[in-house]
Amino acid sequence: MIGAALRTSLVSIVAAGLLHASAANAADKVRVGSLNNPGDIGFFIADQKGYFKAEGLDVEIIEFKSAGLMMAPLGTGDLDVAGGALNASLFNAAERQLPLKIVAGRSRTAPGFNYNILMVRKELADSGKVKSIADLKGLKFAFPAPGTAVQSQLNEVLKSAGLSIKDVQETYLAFPQQVPALLSKAIDGVILVDPFLSNAVSTGAATAITPTEAYYPTAEISMLFYGERMRKNDGKIGDRYMKAFLRAVRDYLAATEKGAWKKTPLADEIINIFAKQTGNDPKLVASLSMHPADPNGDLNLASLRKDLEFFKAQGLVTSNSITVDDIVDLRFAKAAAAELAGK
Repeated sequence: MIGAALRTSLVSIVAAGLLHASAANAADKVRVGSLNNPGDIGFFIADQKGYFKAEGLDVEIIEFKSAGLMMAPLGTGDLDVAGGALNASLFNAAERQLPLKIVAGRSRTAPGFNYNILMVRKELADSGKVKSIADLKGLKFAFPAPGTAVQSQLNEVLKSAGLSIKDVQETYLAFPQQVPALLSKAIDGVILVDPFLSNAVSTGAATAITPTEAYYPTAEISMLFYGERMRKNDGKIGDRYMKAFLRAVRDYLAATEKGAWKKTPLADEIINIFAKQTGNDPKLVASLSMHPADPNGDLNLASLRKDLEFFKAQGLVTSNSITVDDIVDLRFAKAAAAELAGK
């Protein structure tokens, strides 16, 4: 009887240990909002190259039409991570004390890159109706949603001609809808990145007027957002996600130069990853003008402050006490960059 009891006890102990080990090794589920565009390439690389898995993360990528639409589910915990442009919704969420933060940069403008381009319908340029920034007055521009940084960027361009965003008509269309709207003459102008930029040119829908970089230097175009769960200390999920993400960003930077793909096996691998994720032909992806990015996820905070002032001036953010510091938390990026530097 003593032997049987001992065996039963040992079996129970072993079973409990196996269950504990299984729970400890279970991957943490992370739900990520994506626009399915080049700014998300870090998500795709980290997913396909196994960087998330190596950090014990089970990542689900969910497509949205705009970053603004991600803010509500990010605040409720239905999303953990989001990627996209700065928007007024984030500041308004901070005013309501929702725990959403910008934790890293993803893409920005820089000299020498053909990225984030102001465009108008081709016939407007060809006819001579639009020869300068001043000629944009009265035209109808499409933006992905109200209260986005794209509007602030256009405002900076218009200021060079003594105009403002109030001097153009505004409408709201998701990026995939903007090129068809140009072709149907429903809108006159947009600010685009690839692959929408290349599509607009190849279809004859629009002509490039200027990179926004010429009027708004080093603007933060896309950034990484965390919800509350990612910023808590339960297993340091936010740290692990950031480490995988920055590994992927560094792969991307190693595969490109001034926005052009290098002729290397790494570049071919990443082109195929992006093509598979977005449903594009790898040949098209290889021709795209890609974005600048910071290998450490650093942010140009002056750019964010400029956009916030624009949102306030437009009445999109009503609190005068909200600042950029209220929505930025760079500790995860700094910790991940330091850890990666030590390897």
